[in-house]
Amino acid sequence: MDVKDLIRDYFNDDEKRLIRRAFDFAKKQHQGQKRKSGEPYFTHCFQTALKLAEWQMDATTISAGLLHDVIEDTKIPLENFKKEFGEEIAFLVDGVTKIGRVKYRQQNGEVTAIQSENIRKMILALSQDLRVIFIKLADRLHNMKTLGALPPQKQKRIALETAEIYSPIAYRLGMANLAGELEDLAFPFLHQKEYKWLSENIKEKFEERQKYSEKVKIEVEKALKEHKIEPIKIDFRAKRYSSLYKKLFRTSMNLEQIYDLVALRIIVKTVEECYAVLGIIHQLWPPMPGRIKDYIAMPKPNGYRSLHTTVFCVDNKPTEFQIRTAEMHEEAENGIAAYWAYSQAKSGKDYQKKKAIFAEKKELAWINQLKEWQGETAGSEEFLQSLKIDFLKDRIFAITPKGEVVDLPAGSTPVDFAYMIHTDIGNQCVGVRINGKIMPLDYQLQSGDLVEILVQKSKKPSQSWLEFAKTSIAKKRIKAALRGLPSIMRGKSDIFEFKIIAEDRVGLIKDVSSVFSRSHINIQNLNTADMAEQSVVRARCEINEEKTAKLLVLKLKKIKGVREISFRRA
Repeated sequence: MDVKDLIRDYFNDDEKRLIRRAFDFAKKQHQGQKRKSGEPYFTHCFQTALKLAEWQMDATTISAGLLHDVIEDTKIPLENFKKEFGEEIAFLVDGVTKIGRVKYRQQNGEVTAIQSENIRKMILALSQDLRVIFIKLADRLHNMKTLGALPPQKQKRIALETAEIYSPIAYRLGMANLAGELEDLAFPFLHQKEYKWLSENIKEKFEERQKYSEKVKIEVEKALKEHKIEPIKIDFRAKRYSSLYKKLFRTSMNLEQIYDLVALRIIVKTVEECYAVLGIIHQLWPPMPGRIKDYIAMPKPNGYRSLHTTVFCVDNKPTEFQIRTAEMHEEAENGIAAYWAYSQAKSGKDYQKKKAIFAEKKELAWINQLKEWQGETAGSEEFLQSLKIDFLKDRIFAITPKGEVVDLPAGSTPVDFAYMIHTDIGNQCVGVRINGKIMPLDYQLQSGDLVEILVQKSKKPSQSWLEFAKTSIAKKRIKAALRGLPSIMRGKSDIFEFKIIAEDRVGLIKDVSSVFSRSHINIQNLNTADMAEQSVVRARCEINEEKTAKLLVLKLKKIKGVREISFRRA
């Protein structure tokens, strides 16, 4: 472990001194501490920082990576830490500490897709700055690499949390390589039998496909040379175990139907060369119908760009090719971290070029995907400069004692929280305990608050609650209870949840939201999850009767790409 490994050539002298100081301070504070694996605790801090350095983060972020466990593990007061390293590093370290307290708790043996999505959003809201997420992802990556040292029950919880929460966050940020690595590391702990089967059955296939790919590579190089195209590199990408298993599961575990077990990746200099290479490959071998995907003209929601094609190649074997520029490849590997790196490169021959590329990124595709979690659309230039997660500033994410995350508007109170759980909980509320302390009912909740509603049977809501209740649901139900309406008129029977399975495409969320809007129905909560090249959209709303819900289904079915719709009373 050498501090020189963390220092990049574009850092100035002050930045180099900062990293050295953070290195020495963290090493001293963790002196004598051991991990469950038996290695010195500082090894983990160093590996977290090293990954951040590989992503070309700024000196402040790398320093915060070295120090990310100091406040929690050594009990140094935050104020003392601020005096030592300044407000910015203290803010980043405190952010990592806060999201570390968010645990992936199962309720009745499972966590719903809505809950998983809400946990992801809460982590983003708590972070406030994407650099906190970068540090947390680097931290989680090293923790997963050393997961074998923990007890089995803890292994499974952390692996599940990684696969369901942190890998999707990395994917949404365009960090596909990291997302895949996290899933692969979690896979053996979540699917032991399946992992063993794959290990035993796939090794020979991989070796066979790689030898075959070497033959194909020689033919491709020859053809490109004839057309005077000089690729930056041609390499192979072996399919990850986790994604391979998902695909095998859909094909009755038939390895012969997996065409991209090993894919050839061709990196070229320009977009024009990408399309030229695609044409050359199709001249050499006929493409498989429906297997040509142009993610350059139509990028994925997380910003991924590349050309994909599967052809009947040498010996008539189906073979996948991925064609992209060096810039696209860096984005595919590191996503938003690559953009951040462009802004930080302060010296070196590529600086001006990188700076120009960064300046062009006024609107990132992945930010639209994140904003769609809240049903919003447009992006912001300031976001690139500040990396503040402002689009969640109007939401807070509080936690029930069972670990369920509740998504509420900013300014919501325990009364709003209670009515979001259940009408009877709201009506019978007599007090609240927040983070273990009794608090007033007009207290404004903060993201990450653990909220326990205290109830008393036969209790009625107070007229004064209407003065501080934030949500329309709470206000409506308070008024209904005060008027003495039957419980069927004010209970949860009028809350419906819709599940929409549709083709994964840009604009899907906007189209779904428009149907609800035109029907004069307010969406309380809207979540999406990606699953096997399709999106699962879940919408929660208040509807007077089931007949209206059925009419809404008919309208939703008309949306382009919608495959299946279901609904239920919440």
